[in-house]
Amino acid sequence: MNTTFIAVTVTTAVVIAAIAVADLIPAKFVLANSAEVGVPRSWLPALGAAKLAGAAGLAVGLLGLRALGIAAAVGLVLFFVGAVITHLRARVLYNIAFPGAFLCLSAAALALMVAQ
Repeated sequence: MNTTFIAVTVTTAVVIAAIAVADLIPAKFVLANSAEVGVPRSWLPALGAAKLAGAAGLAVGLLGLRALGIAAAVGLVLFFVGAVITHLRARVLYNIAFPGAFLCLSAAALALMVAQ
């Protein structure tokens, strides 16, 4: 279980950090997607910072501050529940797999961190 915990948590942290960077740049696909689901461009820096903080929190959780890692994972789960709801409300379903996958990764990291 320790290997799975580390692999899932590191993967989640790296993937979330990468998408956070895309928000902060902001990448063209992020601008297009956020406009399509009705998220103002002015929110992107804060959303990217929240994702980056979550990824950093997961990494810190791996280093021994488990409570911080759990808090970060809970925050990421809630963040991506909101992202999925935003896609559903906007009826933008063709790319809902992305926030759905980020939600699943965050939930798996949370479950493994709690179980560890």
